[in-house]
Amino acid sequence: MTQQTDLFGGVLETGKNRSPEPKRDRSRIPSSPLADRMRPRSFDDLIGQEKIIGPGTLLRKSAERGKIPSLILWGPPGSGKTTLALLLSRKVNARLENLSAVASGVKDIRRVVDTAKRLVDLSGTSTVLFIDEIHRFNKAQQDALLPHVESGLLILIGATTENPSFEVIGALLSRCQVYVLRALEEREIESLLNRALADEENGYGKEDVEVETDALIALARACHGDARSALNALQMAMDAHPERPMTLTVDLLLEALQKKALLYDKSGEEHFNLISAFHKSLRGSEADAALYWLARMLAGGEDPLYVARRIVRFASEDVGNADPQALPVALAAMNAYHALGTPEGELALAQATLYLATAPKSNAVYTAFGEAMRVAVEKGPLPAPMSIRNAPTRLMKDLGYAAGYTYDHDSEEGYIPKECFPEGLEGTRFYHPVERGFEREILKRLEYWRKLKAQAASAPEPE
Repeated sequence: MTQQTDLFGGVLETGKNRSPEPKRDRSRIPSSPLADRMRPRSFDDLIGQEKIIGPGTLLRKSAERGKIPSLILWGPPGSGKTTLALLLSRKVNARLENLSAVASGVKDIRRVVDTAKRLVDLSGTSTVLFIDEIHRFNKAQQDALLPHVESGLLILIGATTENPSFEVIGALLSRCQVYVLRALEEREIESLLNRALADEENGYGKEDVEVETDALIALARACHGDARSALNALQMAMDAHPERPMTLTVDLLLEALQKKALLYDKSGEEHFNLISAFHKSLRGSEADAALYWLARMLAGGEDPLYVARRIVRFASEDVGNADPQALPVALAAMNAYHALGTPEGELALAQATLYLATAPKSNAVYTAFGEAMRVAVEKGPLPAPMSIRNAPTRLMKDLGYAAGYTYDHDSEEGYIPKECFPEGLEGTRFYHPVERGFEREILKRLEYWRKLKAQAASAPEPE
């Protein structure tokens, strides 16, 4: 019989005679982080993910029967991805291999595969390969995993904070079940902190510690659903003040936490989620919501010039000529940020955000240009009418270039009806101004010119 050590410090026996529950001996690792010492030992201890692994769920039933599929665990930091992977591997009594996508490569995958083949031949024991931050594996690394996951040699459990549909290749993703873990609620993190303070073996149950009213809930709120951050802050506060008795205050715990960065990845799903929320709040004329999403992006570390470019784009796409000042305001904000930088220039972005959110909206320019581009591509290089062609040379004039052209400024109206479309597109209309903002005035002008054009078309030919 062979023995393997799990990541809890306990022993896994492989082969037919399995130990029912591996035991962890943390007395050998007293310096372990509190978050590791308090890691749940059973599914029932795991807080916050009952919909995935609670009693009666398919995953739990599968694990209790000793078989699990390959999985992708997708969730925010501190939601329990690593813990769930460990619990699952222990439940099926498989050998656990642990790789970090940051530090591992194809060579490490080959080593795991070779060991897994030997182990299954010797004892029939399965191998669970846990890959933390699997979204950081490149295509070649993921391709190296694919045949061994498909054959069942490896049971893959990948953990990621990024949308796996963006970061995991389709072939590998199709062979895995995806489970979405949610961020823990404040009351759940507060419960974990109380558990750590009461635990005499792995926490601070034997120490003389008082807790100020609302101190734990303040810490839980500041952690934004990240249980690991909460436990790390509690440990730092305790380690930094070894004198006993002591009182855990709100200020002490928040100081231990320091400033927690908002969940935001400038290249991942959250980047697109927030810019989408910002753009749609602007379009919906929800000024306060737009300002909030702007603040969220900037607080999360987004490039302010990227935001400024999106503001300029919005000015043309969703305001357009309903307010012709929208584009100059957006450009001025971008230039102001470029000149001032952070934090002074961010106020200009806020000003432009509020201006655009409260401006009359029209996507007529956007849709008109899109339709014009479609027709231009579909119809190909149609020739311009002879009357409006350029005629810089005598030869071109002799060929009829610019023949019959009438100069609009010579008329009282400043407008002389003429056909400017190529043959086959006469009378096409791309631009349809709306009855909002300044486009209402533009619509009046267009209708007036169309009236003059219709009158000219119906006038009798001069004899």
